Amino acid sequence: MSSSPIATAAMLAIGDELLSGRTKDKNIGQLADVLFLAGIDLKEVRIVGDDEDAIVEALNALRARYTYVFTSGGIGPTHDDITADAISKAFGVPCLHDALAMQLLGAMYEKRGVEFNEARQRMARMPEGAVHIENVVSTAPGFNIGNVYVMAGVPQVFTAMLSTIVPKLQGGQPMLSRSVPSPFGEGDIGSALAEIQKNHLETSIGSYPRFSENRFSTEIVIRSRTDAPAEAAERDILAMIAEIAAAKAVS
Repeated sequence: MSSSPIATAAMLAIGDELLSGRTKDKNIGQLADVLFLAGIDLKEVRIVGDDEDAIVEALNALRARYTYVFTSGGIGPTHDDITADAISKAFGVPCLHDALAMQLLGAMYEKRGVEFNEARQRMARMPEGAVHIENVVSTAPGFNIGNVYVMAGVPQVFTAMLSTIVPKLQGGQPMLSRSVPSPFGEGDIGSALAEIQKNHLETSIGSYPRFSENRFSTEIVIRSRTDAPAEAAERDILAMIAEIAAAKAVS
């Protein structure tokens, strides 16, 4: 195994609309995919509503536990967009109208012939000392403070912001992945697969059920940071499948 340190991450998705079901989150999967390729292990995801105390509590727990924390949502112009205030409170610093953000947004709205009113100016607020996360889609920046990266909830904007920051982060050795199709359902392979996982601790083995043509099957995915552990686990999985097939053939 590589001796490179493993970077870990958590996500904090913010918004009453996520908890009510009005909005279906698309950012968690996007973040997981991008971090996987960067060699950063996404370990935990929390969803909280538009409640300042809940955001502060969750953020402080996550940022103490993981290398990076990524948030989505709550940095828009409306009264319930309170993420910037909550992040400021968590870090114990004032939430201010950032001068550069005010300049960028003011110029954008002027170009569009739209009033840069008090509500829109809220999008320029961030914790004192925070660093911008560029927003090439709609100008209003996200921000980074400490190990926390605060981004918009709109998936297109979230993805754009993410693409600017992840290449700058210190990742580890990316995980490798290989898939083994099993013609048997999880009920047939579950116990044996659990035993294989115990014998291959340098891998992470997941099973994903499929149902097609009136029968169950399973996709088994093996993840590891180098080839050798995954190859060893794959051999045992293939042997397990062959053993189950043979047993069913004579039963």
